[in-house]
Amino acid sequence: MLRKKLLVAALVAAPALAACLPSHGGEPAKKTSDPPSVSQQPTPSSPPAGTPTPDPVLIPKHALSVRDGGSYGMGMPVSLTFAKPVPNQKEVRQAVKVTSDAGQEVRGYWFSAYRLDFRPEFYWIAGSAITVEGLGPKPLKFTIKRQQIATVDVATKTLTLKRDGQVLKTIPITAGSSEHPTYNGDMVVSEMRSQVHMDARTVGINKDDGTPAYDIPDVPHALRLSRSGTFLHGNYWKGKNVFGKANTSAGCIGLPDVKPGSANEDTIAKWFYENSMVGDVVRVVNSPDRQIKPDNGLNSWNLDWSRWLK
Repeated sequence: MLRKKLLVAALVAAPALAACLPSHGGEPAKKTSDPPSVSQQPTPSSPPAGTPTPDPVLIPKHALSVRDGGSYGMGMPVSLTFAKPVPNQKEVRQAVKVTSDAGQEVRGYWFSAYRLDFRPEFYWIAGSAITVEGLGPKPLKFTIKRQQIATVDVATKTLTLKRDGQVLKTIPITAGSSEHPTYNGDMVVSEMRSQVHMDARTVGINKDDGTPAYDIPDVPHALRLSRSGTFLHGNYWKGKNVFGKANTSAGCIGLPDVKPGSANEDTIAKWFYENSMVGDVVRVVNSPDRQIKPDNGLNSWNLDWSRWLK
């Protein structure tokens, strides 16, 4: 009987448009080389003579949130999104092993038949190396560069950036309006773009005459925080007086900025962008909205550990 081969694929596609209100991305994963046959895979011990050797678990086609050799902030989970529903979820979860050289216990959780995430109880320890086994012929490894968290207080309209326990800067912001409040909770930066097109049609926000409430082709210094369209980004179209004083957005978090191509682009939004990385955490507090769902983006930290272990 021929043995099965392990199939691994990682396909990540970034959306063409973005928006500030939930409408329900990470760095592209590196494709692995063709795996050897199962007979070449190391095994801990040989089974007794006459004992049938079980077929290896087939890891279906999936997208992966991390890449081999990557460096991320403390919030980056190992997230697998499958192209088709996975029927043997228990076996697949057991076949994938994620470990930290800092000794943190890492466990997996199925959000649905399409998505499996791995993380420890608390954020990854800065400087730790994470190893993922079971997805290919070689382990995938990435590192946690730092522990950085930006706390956005919607009530005071400020953002306080802290890295490795030290406050770097406090910045005035504008968050979601009363009509379109910003989610509460811990959100992980999954994608960074120097410019992004935001179109209200992607989330169904229209003016009274039916036209889109906004259509901004060059939103600067954008960090994606959710799959549904929450971003932290530069904002040049609101008056300077709104920052730190009024919440006026459609759900995003806006920092003072200028239009791309302006004479002086040395803004606080640019500074924040340049001091951020995929995997950093943005924590939103004191918003009138509900807490973001843990599967809306790479935000699995919003699920209690006791539920994660079930």
